[in-house]
Amino acid sequence: MAEAAAIAREPNASAADWIAVAAGSLGALLATLDISITNSALPQIQGQIGAAGTEGTWISTGYLMAEIVIIPLTAWLTRVFGLRRFLMWNALLFTAFSMMCGMSHSLTQMVVGRIGQGIAGGAMIPTAQTIVRTRLPRHQMPIGMSMFGLIVLLGPLLGPVVGGWLAENVNWRWCFFLNLPITAVLVPLLYFGLKSERADFNAFFKADWLGIVGLAVGLSSLTVVLEEGQREQWFESHLIVYLSLLAAGGLALMLVGQLTAKQPIVRLRLLLNKNYASVILIVTTVGAGVYGVSYLLPQFLATIAGYNAEQAGGIMLLSGLPAFLLMPVLPRMLGKFDSRWLVISGLVCFFASCMLDIGLTVDSVGHDFYASQILRGFGQILAMMPLNQASMAAVATHEAGDAAGLYNMARNLGGSIGLALLGTLIDRRNAYHDSVIRESVTANSAIGQEHMTSSIASFMAQGGDYAHAQLQAIAQLSGQIARQAAVMTFSETFFALGVALLFCVPLALLLKPPRPGAPISTGH
Repeated sequence: MAEAAAIAREPNASAADWIAVAAGSLGALLATLDISITNSALPQIQGQIGAAGTEGTWISTGYLMAEIVIIPLTAWLTRVFGLRRFLMWNALLFTAFSMMCGMSHSLTQMVVGRIGQGIAGGAMIPTAQTIVRTRLPRHQMPIGMSMFGLIVLLGPLLGPVVGGWLAENVNWRWCFFLNLPITAVLVPLLYFGLKSERADFNAFFKADWLGIVGLAVGLSSLTVVLEEGQREQWFESHLIVYLSLLAAGGLALMLVGQLTAKQPIVRLRLLLNKNYASVILIVTTVGAGVYGVSYLLPQFLATIAGYNAEQAGGIMLLSGLPAFLLMPVLPRMLGKFDSRWLVISGLVCFFASCMLDIGLTVDSVGHDFYASQILRGFGQILAMMPLNQASMAAVATHEAGDAAGLYNMARNLGGSIGLALLGTLIDRRNAYHDSVIRESVTANSAIGQEHMTSSIASFMAQGGDYAHAQLQAIAQLSGQIARQAAVMTFSETFFALGVALLFCVPLALLLKPPRPGAPISTGH
């Protein structure tokens, strides 16, 4: 009762506090938007900078690799340089590297710029969550967490839409030049919203350098393995074998640092807290689901429905509508309802949305995804918002920076793991279905003969000789088989995603959040 009375007397956040929260949120939006803004514009970018074949994937991989490495280092770097100085320099560096990307004329220049963007941008994601945790009183924290969570969800959704529109209607270079006016607003907000802090260079020299080197080498190598493994045929590639050994060695160094350093660079001991560990496991799986659907749906719409980047982006944006609908009531829901049941409701909605997409056909188009995308949007918002709050509620205030770093790293790493597993599943199941269909539709089968006779007659009626018509019929049949195999594979992949999300439901029961209406705890 005494604690509740103290919370009731806790003053509301000041204008400077809200400016700080707005600045952190805008920085997180900048970083999350650029994760996927190049996806839709990739063909135009590759053509302009001379990137052949799959080389262009490094434009996305470079950014993600750098971001995953820097996120868990952010808490330490904040202590070294001070939050305001650190974020302002990151915003300026992010813009400088964006300009470098926008003016690139070679793949090397572009990838270096994207890695720089990832380093500077990745640091702005967990710091936004830390600002909310440290600057807002506990009764207003749901509002700040809602702002942060909405941005983390909407950034990757808006990225392909904005990138596709700019590439089609303006120029792909504006995918990067767009960051300049946003930074012009962000830097003053950071300056006026955050207090100046003295740099602590002793923390730099006395840091857990074994852990830092291990983390940088291990996570960067692991990210490349996950992103490129399927394309390189996994361990048939010497590069993947080498990088896998490097990843294992790096992560081993980081674990040694955990045992020997006075203050490890990443506080993995936070995972001994079962409440926080449950959050990390769930957010890793949800991250795999969000990134997986962001990959699967545009692929289906492009290869099966024949949609361009703008059309596919419009369908993707539907999952963002529930976020806007729930925005006015979400903070109140987080404050009044048991977050375990909100997370479970979100996971069930996400699962149900995947189940709606397992009945796909070659005739499925955008409107067939309306219901699943809306339901998926509700699932994402109901799962992610309480998880943001639960991750901060599970730790003490002084551990907020480390907890935010682990949380955001887990979400992004979950996305990489999910995409790697989905890529393997898609390739193998597609080859299987293609093989089975081709075996059943042979030249000697009744259905094969009937289809070939009908197709040959149709092509001959359009003009041409029998031999040419036969070649056209074979090509048409081969294309139809490939499309059918792809559709069956997409359906199975949505099913696998849904089941993985459903398995997280029992974990949500371990969150043990504050009872409805109670303040957020600052202890363990």
